[in-house]
Amino acid sequence: MAELRAQVEADPANHQARFDLATALHASGDVQGAVDELLDLFRRDREWNDGAAKAQLFTIFEALKPTDPIAQKGRRKLSSMIFA
Repeated sequence: MAELRAQVEADPANHQARFDLATALHASGDVQGAVDELLDLFRRDREWNDGAAKAQLFTIFEALKPTDPIAQKGRRKLSSMIFA
């Protein structure tokens, strides 16, 4: 994970590294970190890799309970980006 984080910090436009970092964060149990990285990726390029960031966000949100604060906050942020 440290290597992926270093890649993202060295090149914030490296969308694949950011996506891979989000996936690794989620796998390690850092759901909030994964959501934050995916939201940042979506903000930077919503169409990257056929909308992979948005699709992964929906997958994470669906796995969480509807009342989970991470899901609620993440959905609100994503909605504001989509409809802004």
